Amino acid sequence: MTVQIFVPCFIDQLYPDVAFNMVKVLEKAGCTVKYNKNQTCCGQPAFNAGFHGEAKEVCTKFLRDFEGTEYIVAPSASCVGFVKNYYHQLFENSAYKSQAEKTAGRIYEFSDFLVNVLQQDHFGASLKGKATYHDSCAALRECHLKAEPRQLLSKVAGLELIEMNDVETCCGFGGTFAVKFEPISTAMGDQKITHAAATGAEYLISTDMSCLMHIDGCAKHKGTELKVMHLADVLASGW
Repeated sequence: MTVQIFVPCFIDQLYPDVAFNMVKVLEKAGCTVKYNKNQTCCGQPAFNAGFHGEAKEVCTKFLRDFEGTEYIVAPSASCVGFVKNYYHQLFENSAYKSQAEKTAGRIYEFSDFLVNVLQQDHFGASLKGKATYHDSCAALRECHLKAEPRQLLSKVAGLELIEMNDVETCCGFGGTFAVKFEPISTAMGDQKITHAAATGAEYLISTDMSCLMHIDGCAKHKGTELKVMHLADVLASGW
C-alpha cells in the first residue's frame, strides 16, 4: 500500500525524529511511503487565530500538495482533526469543495491508520519501564480516538501502561491559548504533570507532539523527571 505522509510544521522544525520514526513503522507495516517536499502547513494556526482568508490560501496549497487517491498519514491528531472537521467550512462555496471533502476522507492520524486501516498493532517494539498516556483533545474529541493508541502500546514489550486521573482533561496547550492565557495554560499543564507523576510513570506518551512540547516545558520548569515520548518514537523503540 502506498501512503503519503504529512509532517506538521513543529515536528518538521523541532522534532524531526518523530516523522522519521513514523516512516520506519509504516515501512515495517508494509507501506510504500511518499513525501512531497513542497508541503508546508495545514493552515490550522491561522484559522484558529481568526484569519480565515489567510488560512484558506494555506489550505488550498495543502489540497494541491496532497492531490491523489492515496491515504494521507500524519503524526498529529490536531492537524488531522482540522483537515477532517474544518476544511469543509472553508471551502463550502468553492471550486475546491469536492476535493476538500475527499481529502478529509483520506487523511488519518498515525494510530488510527495502523489499527483501523492496516489492522496491525504489533511491530516488535520494546521499551522497559512504566508509562502513562495523555489523550490529546484533538485525538479524543475531533478524531474520536482512545482505544487505538492504548492497543498499540499494549504490544510494546517491557512497557507497563498505567492510567492517570483526569486523563481526558486538556493539558493546557491549545496552540495560541498557551500564549494568550499563559497562567491558565501553565496551571493546566502542572495539573497534568501532577496526575502523571502520581502514577509513578517514567514516560508520558501521546499522539500529539504539540501537547508533549507543552507538558515537557512545564515538567522541566517544575523540575520533574518525567520523559515525554510520541507514540511513533515508542513503536520504533528497541529495533
